[in-house]
Amino acid sequence: MDGFVILDKESGVFSRTTGWHIAKMFGEKKFGHIGTLDPMATGVLPIALGNATKMIPFIEEECENKKEYLFGLKFGIDTDSLDITGNIKQTNDIIPNDDDIIDACKKIKETTEQIPPQFSAVHINGKRAYELARGGTDIEMKPRPITIYELEYTGKSRDNEYNFRVICSRGTYVRSVVRDIAKLCNAIATTTYIRRTLTNGFDIKNAVKLDFLENLVNNNGRIEEYLMQPDCALGDIPVINLDDKDVILYKNGGFIETGEKDGLYRVYSNKTFVGIGKITNKTLKPKRTL
Repeated sequence: MDGFVILDKESGVFSRTTGWHIAKMFGEKKFGHIGTLDPMATGVLPIALGNATKMIPFIEEECENKKEYLFGLKFGIDTDSLDITGNIKQTNDIIPNDDDIIDACKKIKETTEQIPPQFSAVHINGKRAYELARGGTDIEMKPRPITIYELEYTGKSRDNEYNFRVICSRGTYVRSVVRDIAKLCNAIATTTYIRRTLTNGFDIKNAVKLDFLENLVNNNGRIEEYLMQPDCALGDIPVINLDDKDVILYKNGGFIETGEKDGLYRVYSNKTFVGIGKITNKTLKPKRTL
């Protein structure tokens, strides 16, 4: 079964572990996921199965990469991981007012760089930053380019949890956004929850939970109904159609002369998705074939 399962990941599990469970349910050994969610985070996690894994690089690099998160924070607490699962480093009683919070959001929207958390999957000298951080190594994290398209303060809950919505680029860490909001307010804070509602064109409204799929499997339900086609998130890449003769040549690594302009294309034959090709000097060459 080749395609994508749009999962609504639960809190407390690793992204890859969740992907492994999905692959097992569908009887696939080959799987991958688009973007990684922190174990404490919930929300959209697209799981690619089978040959759909070949499409991950094109979705991540060539298509819309905006991500939307809902998240919360509590002021007066600073943890080593920048979220409530970490060890408390310090506490205080400083609580900024709403105007300061709104001003901080405006300033963060104007930034073009962000320092990732030490507890992150960023590579440092061949190792993941979180591996070094857990081992007690003091790491100097370098700023990375990001884009914050929207950052909205949506109000305070009864338990003094402050809630936000952000639309950002790939590589943005919500926990770092929380840290930076607090810093701009001359305060400290830690992240209480993160929920991803949109990533690379995959929307939470199309997502299903792992336990729902498990119940389907246990009751002989049609789990394949929740498998989306391998080309489901490639809409930003233009289409080229091949006839029966050309598609055979193409699938065997042959080059096809065409009058289309240079660039990447989704290749189809009789409405069947064949893969991704690239046209250079009016010649279509295969890049990834299903």
